[in-house]
Amino acid sequence: MEKQAVLHNTFVIERSYPAAPERVFDAFADAGKKRRWFGDGEHHDIEAFELDFRVGGKELAQYRFNATTPFPGVVLASEGSYLDIVANRRIVTASTMSFGGKCISATLVTIELLRTEQGTDLICTHQGAFFEGADGPQMREAGWRKLLDQLAAELAE
Repeated sequence: MEKQAVLHNTFVIERSYPAAPERVFDAFADAGKKRRWFGDGEHHDIEAFELDFRVGGKELAQYRFNATTPFPGVVLASEGSYLDIVANRRIVTASTMSFGGKCISATLVTIELLRTEQGTDLICTHQGAFFEGADGPQMREAGWRKLLDQLAAELAE
């Protein structure tokens, strides 16, 4: 039997932030803020970061890994579109990711924001199809956990 070419996976990450849903939503909607917590990193250089935050709008993030990684010079790119946006409540995106010019995954990500007495509960549901050469669900989940930690740091400023 041939090895499965596509691995499907869903994971959910829940976080609580001591900030109003409006501030959390703005950290996704504002290109400068999102670039700081979502794009910036010590192991890559940003080659492109574009954000058209509206239903039907596109998002592009393209990075080149630096010498501190096992993949110096390799380009990682994520291209997506916004399928649904409800201000201060929900963001749904569909995207593909490529590594070295080869598509490695297609995903649907839903961000839900729930107001609480302490601020906001965020629920991130990631549904992915991972192709040959993909980073895999465990690494992708670890990546999202790190991103949501960086979001917490952005909201603390």
